[in-house]
Amino acid sequence: MMPLVVTLLCLCVLKMGGVSASVTQATVQSDGPCHDWGVWSEGSVRVYDGEVAWLYCPLFSHPTLYSYSQTQNSSLSLLWYRHTHPHELEQPINLKLRTLHKDREYLWIQPAGAQDAGLYICMLRNISSCVKIGVELEVVQRDGECDPRARPHLNMSIPLQSGQTLTCPDLNTLTLPNSTHSVTWYHLCRSDFFIGDREVKGDVLVIYRMNVAYAGLHTCVVSYQMNGRTLQFTRVINVTAVVPDIGSKVPNILNPARDQIYTVTLGDKATLSCRVFLPHLYEEKQEIWWTVDNKTVEQLADPRFSSPEAKTEPGSFYYGNEVKERVLHVMDFSSDDLQREFNCSARNSHGFNTSRAVLKSQPYVPTLELGCGLGVTLALMLMMFVIYHVFWLELLLLYRSWFGSDERYTDDKQYDVYISYARNSEEEEFVLSTLRRVLETEFGYSVCIFDRDSLPGGTITDDTLRFVGQSRRLVVVVSPCSAVRGTQALLELQAGLTSMLQGGSLRVVLIQYKPVRWKSWVKELRQARLALTLIRWQGDKSAPVSSRFWKQLQLELPMKRTTDKHTPLPDITQHTPHTTHTTHHTQHTPHTTHTENTHPGKDRLIESYSL
Repeated sequence: MMPLVVTLLCLCVLKMGGVSASVTQATVQSDGPCHDWGVWSEGSVRVYDGEVAWLYCPLFSHPTLYSYSQTQNSSLSLLWYRHTHPHELEQPINLKLRTLHKDREYLWIQPAGAQDAGLYICMLRNISSCVKIGVELEVVQRDGECDPRARPHLNMSIPLQSGQTLTCPDLNTLTLPNSTHSVTWYHLCRSDFFIGDREVKGDVLVIYRMNVAYAGLHTCVVSYQMNGRTLQFTRVINVTAVVPDIGSKVPNILNPARDQIYTVTLGDKATLSCRVFLPHLYEEKQEIWWTVDNKTVEQLADPRFSSPEAKTEPGSFYYGNEVKERVLHVMDFSSDDLQREFNCSARNSHGFNTSRAVLKSQPYVPTLELGCGLGVTLALMLMMFVIYHVFWLELLLLYRSWFGSDERYTDDKQYDVYISYARNSEEEEFVLSTLRRVLETEFGYSVCIFDRDSLPGGTITDDTLRFVGQSRRLVVVVSPCSAVRGTQALLELQAGLTSMLQGGSLRVVLIQYKPVRWKSWVKELRQARLALTLIRWQGDKSAPVSSRFWKQLQLELPMKRTTDKHTPLPDITQHTPHTTHTTHHTQHTPHTTHTENTHPGKDRLIESYSL
């Protein structure tokens, strides 16, 4: 049991990057299965198809645990396996293949192809113990000799106006016997730029004086001969130009500034921002932190206080200099917190700087309650708008019934409505069988129809003017026949318009029974159209008393207080032709006789209105 505990302890130390005593054959003793340390993500290898790849066994990345010299002096053996499929066991690697070569803790693939990609496992084992770890190999395709979007193997910062020598990474790994090599350098995938302050000397690229134009990806391609074959591998270095290491390098705190005041809301979450300008320092970590009463957030151990790690502001990186921000969150900010001291501090190897945040409270604004109230108000307004848009006729009729005045008590007129229409036409049937009946029976209006209410022996012109003058509304059924010169319908229309122009209480309402072309309207009607109300009859849709047509018409007629209940309007299509004809004949016989025996004043008055 003890050897197993020791091995597990070594596993934990390796994963944490710690240091422990050397592990020899005597310390790795186990009769159980092989201890799997997973996959080492930092050791993954990415190569181009057709180039040389070598895999380093991660077990030797911590020499205090395992070293290759120790394994040589013990019974431990270094073996390499490969996972061909995720759900299958690893298979031993055949080192007799021409492309595979084992050199100490390295496994060489010369060259690597797409079929070689996958998970490789290096294993140390003997008869009684075993430990293994995996490393990934990725094989990618490349177009041309250089890839401008390659992932760098090494990042390097070079101060401006200074010199630097670039060595191709992993070049020293070429320790195979009888091998010669050459190195080709590219900058931004071009090899003809190395003039002036740069020069390729042997295997290295020498930069005598760094400037901004030399930044970017530098690619080195190493070629060598081995066993009659030409092999190569590619490495990429990302070079960044930074400011020289001169002048003051002390961090500069931008916020909190001297005159800056942080406004906080009592009872709400407060966020304090600390912005620091950090000058470039080569491979040095610079610190930013908040203190509350000279204690860090970790020392306070108060769950109300939190401060995430500092982040670089986008676009603030300038030749190595950068601006970082670290915020402090205070939940449920109280009045006692106003008495505390909040400081933002920054430090590096060149100095230390700190700045105090000045806080000011503001009254709590119930934004949620105000938002809900505003939302409810807008919803009610929208609902009222929709209700009015849909039921505006009903609302106006209801308002009139409550606050309107009955015109019968304010004038001495005899009729509520005088109906003007074209005689001997389809409109006449509509007026007599539908319009008249609904107005009188359903709404209780007193209706005047000349052909029914006039007495024989009178003058048509005088009776028409008298009836129109004794009516509160003139309802004109517009049709192609009603606007013909010399007809009684035109006389009635002209009389109503004249009464309106002279300031009388008569109002003219137009009903369009059928569509009439605008050019067919008489001149008087076209001129007065904008001042008159036009209500359109829409056939069966307008037949029920509850339809929009009757509501619009009732709104234009005098307000009449009545308690009579409305009865449904029968369908006008139920009237038989015999009934209609009989009614027409009964009502128009006296009119025909009367018209033929009237005085000649009618023609003279119609002619005078037509001039």
